[in-house]
Amino acid sequence: MEEAKLIEILKINPASIKTIHQPTDEMKLLAIRKDGLVLEYIDNPTKEMEELAMANNTRTIKFINNPTEDMMIKAVKDGWSILQYIKNPTDQVIRLAINQAGWAIQYAKAPSEELQLLAVKKNYDALKYIKEPYESVQEEAVKISYEALRYIASPTLKLELMAIKNNEAAVKFINHLDKPKMLAFLKANILVIKYIIREITLDELEEVLKEALSKEDIEEKYVRDFLNCSTIDRHNHIMPIDKMIFIYKYGSKKAKKIAVDEKLKMI
Repeated sequence: MEEAKLIEILKINPASIKTIHQPTDEMKLLAIRKDGLVLEYIDNPTKEMEELAMANNTRTIKFINNPTEDMMIKAVKDGWSILQYIKNPTDQVIRLAINQAGWAIQYAKAPSEELQLLAVKKNYDALKYIKEPYESVQEEAVKISYEALRYIASPTLKLELMAIKNNEAAVKFINHLDKPKMLAFLKANILVIKYIIREITLDELEEVLKEALSKEDIEEKYVRDFLNCSTIDRHNHIMPIDKMIFIYKYGSKKAKKIAVDEKLKMI
């Protein structure tokens, strides 16, 4: 078929380049201008062809064997997910993708602690894409959201306590929830009681409260949460505790001061 006819065909269907035996450079450039992705069918493309393909469609980068860093940056700026098509991205390119979405970490091979932290700070659930997250990365994700706990295969008690303190609902993501853990969680966040009330006796709860409320460095939130917790109440047949009297008997000076202040708010 004569060259003029082939060129007309390429104008209509640039993908036809793959069926043409030994296409000329003119044909290749024409096809690429129409659709950058046809670079896939061009053997040994010139740098001009690669740059032209990139200008047409940045996803073309997956067909470029040794893209320049400028090409990588241009591609990732068009969308963080394009990182998956880049064979050997530099740290700068990975960082650029992660700054758009933490989930881009899934396309980084053996990411550094710095990149992992950057990813979870951007999107805490990027943690699910990190095979071996550093402890600092796990902690950062849990600080942002207790739900990050679901993406940690074997969390330490320290991590679990961080999540519980962040939000009592984290108890739903705790595996192997035994009695010692329950008691430890209650000391960190009294509101956990609403999830485990059937698993704890009144005596066990009172011992936890005595220990927690007697501390001089007790956090204000803990005291206020205790006083406002409807699960624990003198009228509750399961956990009948008169909270103000309990703090008066066992609370530290600080706990009593917070309790009085909270009581005044209720008046």
